Amino acid sequence: MPQDSIPSVSKTLADFVAASSWADVAAQSHEARRSILNFFATALGSARDPVVMAAMRTLSPFSGAATATVIGHSERMDALCASFLNAISANLLDFDDTHPDTIIHPAAPVAAPVLALAETRRMSGREVLTAFILGVDVECRIGSAVSPRHYARGWHITSTCGIFGAAAACAKLLGLPAEGIANAIGIAAGQSAGNVENLPSAAKNVSVGNAARNGLFAALLAQQGYDAAPRAIEGPLGWARTMGDELDLDRLRAGLGKSWEIAKNTYKPYPAGIVFHAVIDACLRLRERIAGRAGQIESVIVQGSALLLARGDRPVNNARDARVSIHHCVACGLLLGTAGVAEFAHETVVRRDIAQFRQRVRAELDSGMPDGAARVTLRLLSGEVLTETVISPRGSQAAPLSDNDIEEKLREGARTGRSDWDADRVIDAIWWLEAADDVANLLQSLRPPSAPRHTDSNP
Repeated sequence: MPQDSIPSVSKTLADFVAASSWADVAAQSHEARRSILNFFATALGSARDPVVMAAMRTLSPFSGAATATVIGHSERMDALCASFLNAISANLLDFDDTHPDTIIHPAAPVAAPVLALAETRRMSGREVLTAFILGVDVECRIGSAVSPRHYARGWHITSTCGIFGAAAACAKLLGLPAEGIANAIGIAAGQSAGNVENLPSAAKNVSVGNAARNGLFAALLAQQGYDAAPRAIEGPLGWARTMGDELDLDRLRAGLGKSWEIAKNTYKPYPAGIVFHAVIDACLRLRERIAGRAGQIESVIVQGSALLLARGDRPVNNARDARVSIHHCVACGLLLGTAGVAEFAHETVVRRDIAQFRQRVRAELDSGMPDGAARVTLRLLSGEVLTETVISPRGSQAAPLSDNDIEEKLREGARTGRSDWDADRVIDAIWWLEAADDVANLLQSLRPPSAPRHTDSNP
C-alpha cells in the first residue's frame, strides 16, 4: 500500500480522540481517579520544595490572569504557568505513577494542563476525566512505539512523549475537531525534549514541566488555526526518526479504543526510581531476617538487569542522586528499615553512617534478571550469608497499591510537603470528581484562603 494512503499517526490518534466520549472511557474512571489522586499526593509532597519555589518566583512576574490553581498553595497563576509548576512538583520526588511498558510517568504531563485548562474554562469533572484518560493513552501508545530504544538512547520519555498526551487531552477539552487535534499533536512534535543525563538534576523537571505547558500551548495554537505537517511524528524528517527511531506502528495501534493504557498504571510506595523498588523490598525482608543485627553487615551485593545498573550504580552526592541510587536504597532498607520521603532527604543522605554503609554495597549485572527485579545478598561478620530475590515489588501490577495506600500517600505528602491544604478534603474531592459540574469550584474549595497582605504605615 502506498505510504500516502496510510493514515498518519497524528490523524489516527486524533480520529480516536475526537470520536471518544465519556461512555467510551467511563469504565476507566476509577483508575483515572487513582492516578489523579496519586498526582495530588506527589505534587503536595514537593509543593514547597526549593526547586518549585524558585520556579514560582521565576514565572510569577510573567503570569497572565490568575485563573489556575498551583497545588499546595493559595495563590493561582495563569494556566500555562500552573501547568508547568504542577507538573514539576508532581514529578520532583520520583514518587509519581509509572506505565511499566514504557517507564513513562503518565499523570504529571497530562493531569497538570488538563486541570489548569478545565479550571480556567470552568469545565466538568467528566470532561477532565475523559480528556485525561485519552491523553494518557496517546502518550503511552507513542512511547510504546519507540520503546525501549528511545529511553535507552537517552531521551527522557516522560517529557518527550508526555507532551503528546498533554496536547491531545487539551485539544479534546477545547472541543477541537479531529483535524485540530491532529495539528495539536503535530505542533507538539516540534517541542518534544528532555534527556536522561539530566535525571539527577532539576533540569529533568524543567522538561516535564515543558511537556505539560507546551502541550497545552500546542492545543491553544491549533484552536487558533495553526497547522502542522501531517506526518510530523513518523515522516522521513519527523519526530521519531530525528530522535533515532522507526515507529512500531503495530504497537501504537494495537487495541486502540478497546484496551486502555491507564489500566496498566502503577503507583510507587517509595520516592525512588521504580527499578529500585525491588532492591528496597528485598532489603526490608533481609532486615527482618537479621533481626537487629544491621551493625554486623560486612558487605552487600545487589544483582539486577543492565537497566538497574545503568540507572543506579552511581556515586551519591545529593538527595537527587540518592533517589536513583542502588547503594542508598540498600541503606534505607537495611539500616533505616523504611524508605519514605525523609529517608531520601538531604539530611539523611549526608549522614556519616549512611554514607559509610553505602560503601559496603556492590552492584553486579545478572542478565537473566528482568527489568524491575533484584537479588540482594548480604554477608554478616560472622560469615553468614542471606539472600532475597524480588521479581514483583510492592506497587507493581502484580502487587498493586490499594486505594487506601494511595490515600495515605496523599496524607503523608501533605505532611512532609508542609502544605496547609486539607488532605482528606482533597481525597474526597478526587473520588467525587466525576460528579463535579465545575472543576473551578472544586479546586477553589481545596485552596486555603490567601493570607492578607500587610503594609507598613507611618503613624
